Formats: sequence, C-alpha cells, structure tokens
Amino acid sequence: MAAEGGGKENNEIKTQFTTREGVYKLLTHSEYSRPNRVPFNSQGSNPVKVSFVNVNDQSGNGDRICFNVGRELYFYIYKGVRKAADLSKPIDKRIYKGTQPTCHDFNHLTATAESVSLLVGFSAGQVQLIDPIKKETSKLFNEERLIDNSRVTCVKWVPGSESLFLVTHSSGNMYLYNMEHTCGTTAPHYLLLKQGENYSVHTCKSKSTRNPLLKWTVGEGALNEFSFSPDGKFLACVSQDGFLRVFNFDAVELHGTMKSYFGGLLCVCWSPDGKYIVTGGEDDLVTVWSFVDCRVIARGHGHKSWVSVVAFDHYTTSVEDADPMEFSGSDEDFQDQIHFGRDRANSSQSRLSKRNSTDSRPVQVTYRFGSVGQDTQLCLWDLTEDILFPHLPLSRTRTHTNVMNATSPPAGGDVAVGGGVGGGIESINPSTNGTNTPGNPLPTPLPRSNSLPHSAAMTANSRISVMDNTIAAGVSKFATLSIHDRKERHHEKDHKWNHSMGHISSKSSDKLNMLTKTKTDPAKTLGTLLCPRMEDIPLLEPLICKKIAHERLTVLIFIEDCIVTACQEGFICTWARPGKVGLSSQNQASSPSGTVV
Repeated sequence: MAAEGGGKENNEIKTQFTTREGVYKLLTHSEYSRPNRVPFNSQGSNPVKVSFVNVNDQSGNGDRICFNVGRELYFYIYKGVRKAADLSKPIDKRIYKGTQPTCHDFNHLTATAESVSLLVGFSAGQVQLIDPIKKETSKLFNEERLIDNSRVTCVKWVPGSESLFLVTHSSGNMYLYNMEHTCGTTAPHYLLLKQGENYSVHTCKSKSTRNPLLKWTVGEGALNEFSFSPDGKFLACVSQDGFLRVFNFDAVELHGTMKSYFGGLLCVCWSPDGKYIVTGGEDDLVTVWSFVDCRVIARGHGHKSWVSVVAFDHYTTSVEDADPMEFSGSDEDFQDQIHFGRDRANSSQSRLSKRNSTDSRPVQVTYRFGSVGQDTQLCLWDLTEDILFPHLPLSRTRTHTNVMNATSPPAGGDVAVGGGVGGGIESINPSTNGTNTPGNPLPTPLPRSNSLPHSAAMTANSRISVMDNTIAAGVSKFATLSIHDRKERHHEKDHKWNHSMGHISSKSSDKLNMLTKTKTDPAKTLGTLLCPRMEDIPLLEPLICKKIAHERLTVLIFIEDCIVTACQEGFICTWARPGKVGLSSQNQASSPSGTVV
C-alpha cells in the first residue's frame, strides 16, 4: 500500500536530511543486504526485520546485526559508520524451507563474544532458539504447531531474564515460554487464571511443567506488536482491532487502553523514561499516549500510508531535571502514582507549577521519536513541553459543558482557526454557555495550523495558563468551538456523539467500564477518552518527512552514532548522525558498489 508522490521532488530518494542537530547522511558503503546486493522480490514475503546485539569483544567492534530477507536469515559483524560492510563474510546464514522468518530478538543479558541466544519467529508459528556464533540450533518451540498454528508477529526476551520469552501470533494470542522447558507432544490444556475486559490469561494444565507457561488472549484479531516498559514491569500491546492495551505484566492486570482513530495499530514503543507510549498504524497517524494519565495527548500526521515502525531516539531525547527541592507537591500526593523509579509521576507538572510561580530555572523537556511507513518515508518528531504541558484544568471553575450545542464562539476572537497550542485560553470565559462536566478539564484551544514552529511561538502564552492542579482523566469537547463552520456543517452528528461521550465520560475514572461500553463500535469510541476527535488534541507536524526508499520501510532503529532503516527490498541503511560521518571518510574509496536506497 505504498503511496506514490505526486511530483518529481516527492519521488526523489533522499540521501541526507537536516535537523537542528545538523546533517544526517546516508553511508552507502555501510549498506547491508544479501551478499549479491540484488533487490529482493518482496511480493508475498514477510517484512524485513533487523536485530542488534553487542557481544563486548576485545576488538572494540562488538556490534552484531541479524536480518531476515524472504526465506533467508543473516548474521554479520556490524561496522556502522566506522568501516565498509563486508557482505562476503556473514558469520552465519540460514535458508529455511516451507516457512519464513518473521521476527527475531537477541538476549542481551547472556550475550558474549563466544555465544549469543537468538530467538526467531516463523510464518508457520514455530519459534527457534539458535546460536549464530556457535552455529548450533538449540531448540525448536511449537514444532508441531500444537500451541498455535498462526504466524508469529513478535518475539522478545522478557527483560532481565535469561530464559523467559514472550511470543505473539496473528491469532491474537500471546504465550510466555521458558527455554528450559519442553512443549509436550499433545495440545496443551488450559486453566483460567485471570479475565478482564477483552482479555483473558490461562495457565497450562499438566502434571509436569511445560510450555507455554501462560496463554494470553488479547482483543480481536492479530496481536501485531508488543513492547516492554523500560523497567520491564509493564507491557504495551497493539492489535488489529485498533486498541493499545497496557498491562502490568507480573500482576497480569490491565492498566489502560487507547483506540486508534481508524483501523488496526501496527507498532508501539515507550519513551526512555516510561512516561509516554507512541503507536502507529492504519490511520496513517502516530499517536502519543500518557502512561500516567491514561489518555491521548497528541497525534502526528505526516505519513501518506500505514505507519509500520515507531521508535524513540534515546540519544536526542532530553529531560533537564530541576532541583529536587523544587517539588511543589507533598509526598502524599505521589504515593499512589505509578512510576519507574526515575521522576515521580507528576513531578514535571510540579516543576512547571513551581517555575511559573517563582521564575525558577526552566525545565526543558524534549522527546525525539521517529516513524517509517509503507509510504517509503521517514519522519522525525519532537514532543516538547508546550504539547506535554499546555495547561492544567481550571478546577475551581468547572461550570461549563455541552459546548458543542453553543450557537456561537465565546467572546474572545483569538479562539479560531490557526490558533496554536497556547492560543489564548485566558480569553475564554468558563462561565459562558453551560457547565463543564465534573472531572473534565477545560483544555486550551488546540493547534489548527498543525505547525510545531507556530505552536512553539505561542508557548509563552500557554504557560501563563498553567494551574497548580493535577491533570484530570477526562477530555472535554471545548476545542470544537475553534472550528465554528465545521460545527455548523456537522451539527447533528456532533450532537449525537457529544451526548454519548457525556454518558461515558461520567465514568471516565473506571477505564474497564468504558472499554466494555465501547470495545467494538468505533462510533461510540470517537470523542471519548479512548479516542479523542482530531480537533480535541494537538496535531504534530514532523520535523522532517523524507522519502528514503523505493519499497515500503520496515525498520527504524536509533543507535548512538547513526540511525538504521530497512526496506522490503532487503537493504539495511546506515544514516550517520551529525559529526559522525567523518569517522568513515577514509573508507569511501574502497566501498563496494551497491544500490543506494
């Protein structure tokens, strides 16, 4: 479903791009692919995936790369920006018959220069554990496909474990395995362990311990991807039914949910501090979800087709902490908040409140993340504090609701099309035309220009509106006022959604109840906490959006000195970060010829 651009400029393959850090450059000599460098005929094949591991060998070049192309699996020394790739000498190469590799993952905990544990999932449902250094096939799980006979969509080691791993399938099931245990010769029998809204967890019933240890059934349709939180305690899953579900992994409990704007969700990742989750999918959007507040805080529109990978750039993301003594909340305020042992959950809001009241040192918060899609484009995004903390609710004046039924915008002409994130909440009189639903904040007008530079220009105005209260769970309909003409054209439809949203949001603190009411009908989820309308939350514009391949993109990985991308033709590309390209200039003369994508 790769979208073709309309003009010559759109169809030109970019070999460099510029951000505020400088110029990122494609290193053609660092391209990895099949040894013959011939573009792979990707029709009907599973996506090309890439996994990295560092084996800490004495040479100082301990990075190893694994990638699958069609029926083939390759394992190379990864030289990155330092030296040209030598494709003639793979450490290991495997060709499979009757099935194709779909995904893989290294165990970073046990990797050494002599041995690595690599899990490989397959299109027929099996999972193989191999050691590409010793060239041994250790074990084959689900060999007879008695546990699940559908395609493996994602496989990962459980963080901090040398033997546990998690596998998801297109059947919508997820299984926990222990590499030390067998799978048995008969189909497993299960006992219900826990059940919640749209998910259930079973244990395997047998006399002796066998795989799988647990079976999760999550949502409707395929489980497309999952990702563990940075501390390994929480698990974020995205499904073909369009839902993000976040679980407490050890307690086997649902923490929160989110619904896509349209279609299935295909990819998911966590911010480095575990406070935010980004998803991408068939709505062509990237969606930013707050783990603490369990709500959508922004969407990003830049892709012209499905988003296949999202990833945070840990090396560009920065959170400049204020002095711990500047917390304005008491310890009791934070005791019930879920956190990851870094900042307390709403400490950033506390620091912002403190800063606004005392003019203390500003807290600069910038999260960088990227996305690639079937439109062959790479997008980079900045999530800044004008989006993260645009306002806090006016809890003392919650006297307004049903704003969509108003016949005219409120006094204050700056609430209109083109208003930025800080478009002037002070000009709105909260006592005009109705009452605000209890528990719902009164948000600031939202960006209509979808322009980050414009939003940044309005940041100072938005910060004036910051209050000393914590963010409430609900999402009001206030932003609809900023598009009066649209409201007039769609009055009846909006009116219907508004009333259904009001009924559901009155119980917004009970996320499970809300999921029960809205789990299958998109018309009922739109406009709720699960799936806010487009005009209800900020819409990000990408910092850059560049066509970098001829075929759909399937890989995006940020590492210290470069960005790695891959397309379905089987080419793995290295983009040197600003200032890093000089390290490899001496190798340009001897670089092998190949297709630049």
